[in-house]
Amino acid sequence: MDIKIRPASLSDLDELIHWRIEALREVFSLPDGDANAALQQASLDYYRAELAARRHIACFAEQAGAVIGCGGLCLHAELPSPDNPSGKCGYLMNIYTQPESRRKGAGAAVVTWLTAQAERRGVGKLYLETTEDGRALYRQLGFSDMIDYMIKTR
Repeated sequence: MDIKIRPASLSDLDELIHWRIEALREVFSLPDGDANAALQQASLDYYRAELAARRHIACFAEQAGAVIGCGGLCLHAELPSPDNPSGKCGYLMNIYTQPESRRKGAGAAVVTWLTAQAERRGVGKLYLETTEDGRALYRQLGFSDMIDYMIKTR
């Protein structure tokens, strides 16, 4: 499978939103239709601001000129610590491959490309959330399970 990774830019906003909603539909079982309008607008606002500020890096996986997947890297800083002296962090998200293209290297190509982008920027800590289906891929690429973390959402 000849997969090419293409960086996304502000000119790709419509495509970014399309793939963001596709990923969220699968992970969160979002319904089709206009019920997602507020989420789409919030995502659009995020991409406009964060891509322009270079705090988010997004990309597409393409095969034969067609997009088959995507991914993103949110960059931020935390208080420096022994395990991350620079305080630079990256959060991988929206890693998604269309179902018919899975297990053929697109997800690995996206994560590898985004990881390289993080390394170029001196990111000392890179993390993500995963579904059970993605866990083996991330382990293969050097990620390990986080212990002693908790989350509170509203």
